[in-house]
Amino acid sequence: MTAGVAAGGAEAAGSAGDWRAVWFEAPRRVGLRPVPAAAPGPGEAVVRTRLSAISSGTELAAYRGLLDPALPRDETLDALRGGNFRFPFPYGYASLGIVDAVGPSPPPAAPRPGDRVFAFVPHRDAFVAPLEGLLRPPPGLPDERAVLFPYQETAVNLLLDARPLVGERVVVVGQGALGLALTALLARMPLGCLLAVEPRADRRARAREFGADTAVSPEGTGGASAAVREHCPAGADLVFEVSGSGAALDGALRYTAPEGRIVVGSWLAGGPTALDLGGFFHRGRVQIRSSQVSRLPPLGPAWTVARRRDHAWSLLRDTPLERLVTHRTPLARAGLAYEALDRGEALVALLVSSR
Repeated sequence: MTAGVAAGGAEAAGSAGDWRAVWFEAPRRVGLRPVPAAAPGPGEAVVRTRLSAISSGTELAAYRGLLDPALPRDETLDALRGGNFRFPFPYGYASLGIVDAVGPSPPPAAPRPGDRVFAFVPHRDAFVAPLEGLLRPPPGLPDERAVLFPYQETAVNLLLDARPLVGERVVVVGQGALGLALTALLARMPLGCLLAVEPRADRRARAREFGADTAVSPEGTGGASAAVREHCPAGADLVFEVSGSGAALDGALRYTAPEGRIVVGSWLAGGPTALDLGGFFHRGRVQIRSSQVSRLPPLGPAWTVARRRDHAWSLLRDTPLERLVTHRTPLARAGLAYEALDRGEALVALLVSSR
């Protein structure tokens, strides 16, 4: 199947000075479209992209066409607000670049030309963005780690939602990029045990490298329930589901301890999720709640999105997420990166801008 310009399709016509943007043209098909270059207005900056990261969660579901076309893409990010998932549309929310120009009379503390910035914008080789929406990564943070900031921020939000306790038995289901970022943060906490559930052997090895006490496969006799209970006979006090699998969530009900909590960080797209809410769930008084980075947990007025982001940047100094990057693809061949993620060959895929 042709993957837009990435697999030999024609790039949409435009002038030589145009910028380029990745568009989702149809399920499992992306292409490049020209975007007229623009000058920054007051309170704005032009940013030249170095890297942008493809989300293997929501974005991959959008690429596959699994999301409700009428659903808003995001009501909290300026670059995505007002659009939906009806094809065609641009998407993405992890770009790292260099400020090329700023509009007139910028505030004293605003980014200046030459500054490195992160922005929640779709995949493009250049863009105009409000100065107030540009984040400055800490000095010395490698580009490939800084561009993965959304995984770190989402992992922090999962912890704020779950509030792990000292000595708790914790299970992380799914060791993709988000699961590994979460495992790395949990490994810093004084837990009773930290267990990863992941079907792929290479990712189980990464989970142990990132601090899991052990990592088990959900396959085999008794499945994940037997594997988890071998290490946590009384069950898990806290389970994070970040696998994207409804079956994995259903299985977690069987090894969560009475009064335990399951925090769901996946967007389980593609239709209804079947859950057995019988004895394991009902008599065990198991709690299931969602965690979504677009909203802060109700922690009180002292907690703001800016505070969460500052803390996530600080924690990212010691979380080597760049070790998870498996694919680096030129923006002009973006479809190859999406195909690799879709086939499960890529763990983290970056688009590299050549302009």
